Amino acid sequence: MPLFEYHCVGCGSVFEHLARTAKEKPAACPRCGAKKVEKQFSTFAAHQAPEAGLPGCASGSCSSSSCATGACPFSAS
Repeated sequence: MPLFEYHCVGCGSVFEHLARTAKEKPAACPRCGAKKVEKQFSTFAAHQAPEAGLPGCASGSCSSSSCATGACPFSAS
């Protein structure tokens, strides 16, 4: 089920609503009970945990001399 963020026009509260479908809206603001709520654009944070067995340059911040081939296979260039 998707989790959406809403903003209450009445009190300014921002809250989340777990919906059964993408079109389902919350009935009212959980804080003040106002019926006028607006869907917000959600943001998220991604965190990459270090993986066991990968070289230290896997983050893309290595020097060319730290990889055995002389070129970092993890760099974008």
